[in-house]
Amino acid sequence: MGQDRPVTAERSNPLVQSFLPLIVDAGIPLASYYVLSGGFGLGTVAALAWSSVVPALRTVWGLASSRRVNGLALLILLVNAAGLALSTMTGDPRLMLAKDSGVSSVVGIAVLVSVRYGRPLMTAGLKPWVTKGTAAGTAAWERLSARSAPFRRAERRFSAIWGSVLLAECVARVVGAYTLPVDTMVWLGTVIAVVAILVAMVVAGGSCAEPMEKMVQAELAAEAAARDAAAEVAGPSAGVAA
Repeated sequence: MGQDRPVTAERSNPLVQSFLPLIVDAGIPLASYYVLSGGFGLGTVAALAWSSVVPALRTVWGLASSRRVNGLALLILLVNAAGLALSTMTGDPRLMLAKDSGVSSVVGIAVLVSVRYGRPLMTAGLKPWVTKGTAAGTAAWERLSARSAPFRRAERRFSAIWGSVLLAECVARVVGAYTLPVDTMVWLGTVIAVVAILVAMVVAGGSCAEPMEKMVQAELAAEAAARDAAAEVAGPSAGVAA
């Protein structure tokens, strides 16, 4: 009974970590845009600019609190800052909307390049999910990463799927930004982003994360069986020595 609460907490953390960025980066900016433009009468560019503040602050906080440079977070921060400055100077709301696609494209390309060089960027989000945040699961991950080719292929494929989906999302949002009304693309852009995230989660989760999780569980089970066998061997030996 005493161990149930820690296990539940360990299992809930990856879920929170997975959905919190979606809520903060998509839900809050969308709601704040309509509140600022409809409720406070701000112009489209001003409303879009202020609605980008929360995700920007979240990225900065992540960099500061982790005390190390996160490659993916740094990319998002730099592209967001450049796009916001460019859009504000030109006063073009369509460019502001297309800026979000630039984030997806840069991140998507970076993820695909990281796969090519054997350091998949999406591993930072995948690992806590697969290992459930436990020390034993993390140790099993490290062993499999060192000696299992199928495990490493699944890890790389996970990032490749996310990178490809982000690039596809970029194309869809750029086309929409310059062909559809701005007010339509404000909500439709978020819908496209959410759908892309869900597609990536389902495809990458089913084809990569779930098999990797099974491999980790099998590794943990094999390790436990080896310990039990060693204990059985050690038991009779200890009895003879006594």
